[in-house]
Amino acid sequence: MRRSKDVLTTGEVAKICNVAPRTVSKWFDSGKLRGYRIPGSKDRRIPVQQLIRFMRAHGIPVNGLESGITRVLLAESDQAMADLLSKALTNDAGYEVRVVQSAFEAGAAAQSEKPHVMLIDIRLQGLGGREAVRAIKNVSDLNSCKLIAMTGSLREGEGEGIRQQGFDMVLQKPFEVSQVVKAIEDTLDVVSAE
Repeated sequence: MRRSKDVLTTGEVAKICNVAPRTVSKWFDSGKLRGYRIPGSKDRRIPVQQLIRFMRAHGIPVNGLESGITRVLLAESDQAMADLLSKALTNDAGYEVRVVQSAFEAGAAAQSEKPHVMLIDIRLQGLGGREAVRAIKNVSDLNSCKLIAMTGSLREGEGEGIRQQGFDMVLQKPFEVSQVVKAIEDTLDVVSAE
């Protein structure tokens, strides 16, 4: 289990508030969100108590802060695969995982759960690649959500085609759970970088 922290980076605040890191930087630079800079660096740090005060003042739900855990939405129609991945990501990596089995459920759950990462089986019934990605990215609360496509065998160049649809990463089945965790952490590192 991850220990709660007293001070957060702008990337961590961005994840909690479901906004882009540059938005947090703007809040900080304008004086709306109080914190401090690391001496000799441009990096900003925000005390948790200041973040809570800011979130309440601006009507931002504090439930993301309470858990402090990466939220993953797993859209996978294969029940055995979904169970295996869900248990491993929850128990081994400490993520909060919600499993859905259709494109419709994925859309509804994304709206309510506000995941940091969505793992999506691109062969999921009702999923229309580019349209689904565009729909997710056009929701202001989800535009920082990272999308990882999961697929079976790939022909040459097919992975790049999937990325061009708007997915941040592509995982080819079968894969190890450690590969999934690395993919999640790698896509989130892009967001968390200051």
